[in-house]
Amino acid sequence: MATFTWQVSTTEYDLQPADMDGAIIVAHWRCNAEQTEGTGDEAVTYNSTSYGTAGFSPDPTSPTYTPYADVTESQCLDWCWADGVDKDSVEAGLQAKIDGQINPVTAAGVPW
Repeated sequence: MATFTWQVSTTEYDLQPADMDGAIIVAHWRCNAEQTEGTGDEAVTYNSTSYGTAGFSPDPTSPTYTPYADVTESQCLDWCWADGVDKDSVEAGLQAKIDGQINPVTAAGVPW
């Protein structure tokens, strides 16, 4: 089973109006999957990555509003998942890609 690492690569945020206080409107996320098979000199590590964006419409009058300087990566990822990024589906897709690397069902080449 792969290990999944989620991160926010960068964000886009509003500078105007001033009351938005740098509200994040887009998050660029990435999920990296890594799985090692075998041990010692026989160990092989397989990787796969998925990238996407999530958009937000922040409301500075909301009691749950978080100014740009106070947002954490964990919080931003939670927003991404709440915005429709299907965490389980992304991870399942990455696992399927790694499984395909470990046990390929097709190959490329020419017979000559």
